[in-house]
Amino acid sequence: MADDASWFGVPTPRIDGVAKVTGAARYGSDEPIAHPAFAYLVTSSISRGRIADMKLERAREVPGVLDILHHGNVGSQAKPPPSMTGDKATNTLETDRIEHDGQIIAVVVAETFEAAREAAHKVQVDYAVELPSASFDSSGVTAEPKKQKENPKVGDAASALAGAEVKIDAHYSTPTQHHNPIELFTTTCIWDGPKLTIYEPSQFMWGLKAAVAKQLDMDPANIRTVSRFVGGAFGSRGGTTSRTAWIAIAARRLGRPVKLVATRSQGFTIATYRAETRQHVQLAASRDGKLVALSHEGWEVTSRPSGYNVGGVDTTARMYACPNIATAVNVVHADRNTPGFMRAPAETPYMFALESGMDELAYALNMDPVALRLVNDTQTDPVSGLPFSSRSLTACYDQAAERFGWSRRDHKPGSMRDGDWLIGWGCATACYPTNIAPCAIRLSVTPDGRATVQMAAHEIGTGAYTTIGLTVARALGLKLNDVVVMLGDSDLPPVPVAGGSNNTASTLNVAAKACEQVRDRLAAAAVADHESVFTGADPKGLRLSDGMLVGDNRHEPLAKALGRVTGGALEIHAENVPEGLPPTAIGSLYKGTATMLRGGSRKDVTTYAFGAHFVEVRVNSRTREIRTPRVVSAFAAGNIVNPTTAHSQFMGGVIWGLSSALHEATEVDPKTARYVNNNLADYMVPVNADVPEIDIIMVPEKDERVNPLGVKGIGEIGIVGMNAAVANAVFHATGKRVRDLPIRIEKLI
Repeated sequence: MADDASWFGVPTPRIDGVAKVTGAARYGSDEPIAHPAFAYLVTSSISRGRIADMKLERAREVPGVLDILHHGNVGSQAKPPPSMTGDKATNTLETDRIEHDGQIIAVVVAETFEAAREAAHKVQVDYAVELPSASFDSSGVTAEPKKQKENPKVGDAASALAGAEVKIDAHYSTPTQHHNPIELFTTTCIWDGPKLTIYEPSQFMWGLKAAVAKQLDMDPANIRTVSRFVGGAFGSRGGTTSRTAWIAIAARRLGRPVKLVATRSQGFTIATYRAETRQHVQLAASRDGKLVALSHEGWEVTSRPSGYNVGGVDTTARMYACPNIATAVNVVHADRNTPGFMRAPAETPYMFALESGMDELAYALNMDPVALRLVNDTQTDPVSGLPFSSRSLTACYDQAAERFGWSRRDHKPGSMRDGDWLIGWGCATACYPTNIAPCAIRLSVTPDGRATVQMAAHEIGTGAYTTIGLTVARALGLKLNDVVVMLGDSDLPPVPVAGGSNNTASTLNVAAKACEQVRDRLAAAAVADHESVFTGADPKGLRLSDGMLVGDNRHEPLAKALGRVTGGALEIHAENVPEGLPPTAIGSLYKGTATMLRGGSRKDVTTYAFGAHFVEVRVNSRTREIRTPRVVSAFAAGNIVNPTTAHSQFMGGVIWGLSSALHEATEVDPKTARYVNNNLADYMVPVNADVPEIDIIMVPEKDERVNPLGVKGIGEIGIVGMNAAVANAVFHATGKRVRDLPIRIEKLI
C-alpha cells in the first residue's frame, strides 16, 4: 500500500457540507420522534453532603407532569456508568449522597419541555450540608501519586541539575476549562419491547451501547445508539455519563419516548471538563544550549472517588534530546465532578509549562528561543531510545519563522513597539502522539460503479464523511459522488472512540484494506477466467481506475468484473488490527472497549506529529489591553488526506490555543466549590474581533512507518503549545513573565 499517498492531498469540499448549512444534517435531538415526553434535570445546589428531604408536591401539581425520578424510587435501577479510564464515577440518583455541585438528583418528565422545566424548579430539596473542598489550597483535599503507568525517568536528573551551568526553576498553573460545544448535551430514548434505541451525540457509539448495557444489566445486542452528526465534542462525548441510563429508565416507566436537552449551565457539571493543574519545571543546559536535565512534576484536581489524570509528562519528556529526565504526576481529590478528556487533554496544559520553561531558559542563556529548540531537536525518542517514525520539527520552525519574519525580532524584552503598543513575538513547539486503533468496515460495490461504505464512525466536525469517501473512491477508481458513506449508527461495524486524534488513521486504513480485498478478489477471478482479457496476467498488476479493471494494457468494465465473482455485487467485511496490538484487540472493540496503539508506547518506533507556532501580541503600554494580530503555524503530519478540512482543523486548534492563553477559565468559588461562570456570557471565549490573521503551513512529510497510509491525526495538535507561544510573546513585549493562565489585564499591571 506504499503508493496510496497519491490518493491524498487534493482539496475537496465536504460531502456533508450542503446538509450542514441547509439544516438537513440530523444532530442528536433532531431525530423525528413520535409523541415524545420531555425531561428536565434537577441538580444539586451544594457540593458536599446528602439529601435530607425532597419535597415533590408542588412539582407534581404542574399540569402535564408525568413522572419524577429520584434516588427513592429508581436509585437501585441503574449502576454508575463505567469510566473509560477504569475510575469510579461520582453519584447521581443512586444514593442520597452529594459529591459535587450540579450533581443530577432528580429527573422531571412532562408532556412539554416548559412544564418539565417549571416543575423541576418547584422541587424543594433540604440538604445536610458538609464543608466542601474546592481545589488545590482548600482544607480537606487529599493528594496522592498517580496510580497509572510509570512516569518517564532517564539518567540522574537531580545530580545533573545540581551541577548544571545554566538552569531555570519555575512553577506554572493552568485553570479549569469546559468544552462548551455548541450542541447541548442531549439524550432521547425509545423502547420497542426489549430493544432500546438511544439518540445521543457520541464519540464512541459501540462504547456507549456497551456502557448502557452494563448500567441497565441488558444484552448489548438489544441496544442501538445513533449519532449521525455531533455539534462539537472535544472529548466531552467520549465517555458515557449517567444521564443516558436515567432517561432510558424514564422512557421505560412511561412506555413512550423521552427526550432530554440539558441546559448550558448543567453541561458544566453533568459532563467532564479540563482539570486545573499546577506544574514544576526545572531545566538545565550547558552554555551552548544543549539540555543536560529536565524535571517536570504535575498536580491535577479530580473528584473524590476518581483517580483520573492526564499525566502529560509522558509527552513533555519526549520533546527534546536530554540525557537526564525525571517526571511525576500527583492527583488531588476535591469535591468536584470528575474531569475528563478535553482537546489535547495532556499536551495542552503540560506543554504550556515546558514551552514556557524553554523560553525562560533561552533568556537565561541569552539565546534565540528558536535556536534553543533546534539545537535540542532529535530523531531519537529520549525516553525509549527508539527512532521517531518521522520528526520534521526543524522544517516546521524553518518555514514558519521565515513566513513570520522572525529574523527581524529584537531579542530584548520591551524593545519593539508601535506608538502606545508594546510588540512581542513568541514561539513554541506543537506536538501530538500519532495513535491508531482496531477498526471494522462493511464495503459493497455494485455493477453500476457505485460503492457503499458502512461504519459506526463519528462525524464530530472533522470531515469524516469526506475523508472516508475519498479513500474508498480513489482506491476503487470511482468518483467521490459515486461513494455513499453511512456513519453514526451502532448497527454498523464498530470503530474506536473518536478521540486521541486516531480516527482518521483508524478508519482510513481499514477502508483501504477493504478496497484492497475488493481489488484482489476481482483480479484473481479475472486472471482465472479463460474468457477474460486478463487470462494469464499477474493479478498483482491489476488495479481499479475510472470504473474499470485495468492492467497490462488491458481493461474491462467494473460491471463485468463484478459479475464474474458474484453475479451482481461484491460485499466485503474487513477488520484491521494495527501491527503492535494483539489480535484480541478487535474482539475488545466489539465489546465496546477501545484498545489504542499509542505513539509513545510502540515497540518499533515513536510516532508523533510536530509543529511550530509563531505569534505576535500587542500590549497597550497604558491600559495593558492585549491583542494578537497575527499567527503563523506550521505542521508536519504525514499524508494530508484533504487539505480543505485539514486547514480548518489546524486553524480551529490555533484559535482554541489563543483562547486557552488569554480567555478561558472556569471560575470556582473557593468556599462552595461551585462553578461561577457556567454560561457563555461569563465564560470567556474568542469572538471574531479576537481572532487574528492565521497563516497555516502544511509541511510535506512522508512517513512509511507510522501506518500503511502514512496518516497522522491532526485534530488536536493545533492547540498544543499555542498558549505558551502567546505567554512567551507577552514576556517579549512587556518583560513580565506570566506563569498562570489565562493572561488577563490584571496580571500585567
